[in-house]
Amino acid sequence: MSTLIQIELVKIFRKWRTYIGFIAIAVLVVIIQLSIYLTGERFIDFAIQNIKDTFEMVGNFVNGNLIALLVLQMLYVHIPFLIVLVGGDLLASEATAGTYRILLTRPISRFKLIASKFIAGTIYANLLLAFLMLVSLGGSLLIFGSGELIVIKNKIYIFASDDTPWRFVLAYGFATLSLTVVMTLSFFFSSLVENAIGPIVASMAVIIIFLIISSIDIELLRQLRPYLFVTHMAKWSEFFREPVRIDEVIKSAVILLAHIIALFSLTLFIFKKKDILS
Repeated sequence: MSTLIQIELVKIFRKWRTYIGFIAIAVLVVIIQLSIYLTGERFIDFAIQNIKDTFEMVGNFVNGNLIALLVLQMLYVHIPFLIVLVGGDLLASEATAGTYRILLTRPISRFKLIASKFIAGTIYANLLLAFLMLVSLGGSLLIFGSGELIVIKNKIYIFASDDTPWRFVLAYGFATLSLTVVMTLSFFFSSLVENAIGPIVASMAVIIIFLIISSIDIELLRQLRPYLFVTHMAKWSEFFREPVRIDEVIKSAVILLAHIIALFSLTLFIFKKKDILS
């Protein structure tokens, strides 16, 4: 099994589209960091303009922790569109190249083939997220230094610098589960067609439609929100409030995991029924 996964990873990283996500993240993070570095205090003044007349803010709030959180908030919703570029190609590329027969005439089961491709795709998604963490958190701490993290939601939270590392680790940990759902969705669509463009477009369309549905304030659509995976993808933000609502995080994690299992099972069922001789 490990050999199959290694082979699939080699296939993934031999394609130029695999590196689009890493390049896009690097460019966008550098642009954000450079912009904030040049604007400096004007940026934080704009962010807290509604409360600075009420509270006296003392300290260096433009620091690596704040920049890393801002980058995560800005880019997290866009990363799924980078992941589907690879996930949608995992099975469809084999159909396009006509290599299904060659693969399945070897002494490996269809389950092992699907599982190895799924694991390789998941590894890619997590590597992309780890790269975001490296350049955003690591790079921002290197450039701006550490300091207190100010988070403004319904309340104002100010976390000490030594209280932020575990929050980022758990937030990114939860994010890996969210992005695995996206990868599994594109993987599912990839099993249905013989061209990688279709799964990529279909996955993007589903994500966009679900995001629109979750933002429309209509009673019927509000009832659908708890069942849409996009509703739970941003629950990583729970780690940047106090107290952390662990019950909400666990509930969302279970729902996301259920989506992964369901989509993978459907993909496996479809692939086992696939006629490779036609």
